[in-house]
Amino acid sequence: MMQLPARYDHVGSFLRPQYLLEARAKKAAGELTPEQLREVEDKAIAEIVKFQQDAGLKSITDGEFRRTYFHIDFLEQLGGVKTDIPVTIRKPDGTEELAPPVIRVIDKVRHAKDIQKADFEYLKSQVAAGFTPKVTIPSPTMLHFRGGRAGISKQAYPELDPVFYDDVAKAYGDELQSLYDAGCRYVQMDDTNLAYLCDEKMREAARQRGDDPNELPHRYANFINKVVARKPQGMLLAMHLCRGNFKSTFAAQGNYEPVAEALLKEMDLDAYFLEYDDDRSGDFRPLRYLPKGKTAVLGLVTTKFGQLESKDDLKRRIDEAAKHAPLEQLALSPQCGFSSTVHGNNIAVEDQRKKLRLVIETAQEVWGG
Repeated sequence: MMQLPARYDHVGSFLRPQYLLEARAKKAAGELTPEQLREVEDKAIAEIVKFQQDAGLKSITDGEFRRTYFHIDFLEQLGGVKTDIPVTIRKPDGTEELAPPVIRVIDKVRHAKDIQKADFEYLKSQVAAGFTPKVTIPSPTMLHFRGGRAGISKQAYPELDPVFYDDVAKAYGDELQSLYDAGCRYVQMDDTNLAYLCDEKMREAARQRGDDPNELPHRYANFINKVVARKPQGMLLAMHLCRGNFKSTFAAQGNYEPVAEALLKEMDLDAYFLEYDDDRSGDFRPLRYLPKGKTAVLGLVTTKFGQLESKDDLKRRIDEAAKHAPLEQLALSPQCGFSSTVHGNNIAVEDQRKKLRLVIETAQEVWGG
């Protein structure tokens, strides 16, 4: 198993600077070319790289500054995949939620081109020696869970198992290889679906689509392992579980227990970023499934609100988690990114720095160094 660069980490996305949002709007209006927008993105990424390094992080991302959504921008570049842009809906209580995008498989899934390679090469060029550039991509389970069987062409895939899963795994394996060849050694897959399967409402929705929510986590473990089998040797592959993060809202809640065994024990991943920022995440008992060699990164610090957690509370919760998994197999991070979509969370730019410093200082005091 590969080890994380440090006992502290982060999930990846950051609030977009205003000038970048304005440039994106101009590009949408036809007032900027793609090349001109990329120049603005380059400037913003150089700044966010320096921000992360100055804060003391060891793994460095591009803040997802070239994306609108954490998943769509990647998935729609796979051959055979079509996505419909999501819309914002207002719930009865007045809060906003992102209506899940419709992701459809309309043909054989394939790696039609290198998706993240050029973006990674620019990131790598900006990262100083002693830091690890990290790439975040959506989990392959996103191609199945939202639409189920109905979202996957029966002409392309009369049967899903094994051909659909094998094709997606090969496409992901080809992408990981292209990143590895460019020098990438750390990739994080972002997955909402396993966390959603902890929520009874979401489990019922899966049943309505014809899937068994008790069987799905194990099927997804096999699916992820097909990707892991194609991972280049020497690449760290992690997974982040998210219950929704659009504009500081969440879509699901529930203890990890329904998926814990499949997630922690069956998947051949190196590390897991787990949301544990409030009561909706449940207790730490599911960590008992964590095998030797793997790391569970505890997302104890929320990115949804600016209020700073107490260092003593964080240490107490780490102690609680260590009753179920060895302390040396745990690490600390914020619970999610600060901006899973271009819209950003309801948090100030300076709060990002304070939250990251809190994570780093707490981890150093708990684990040393």
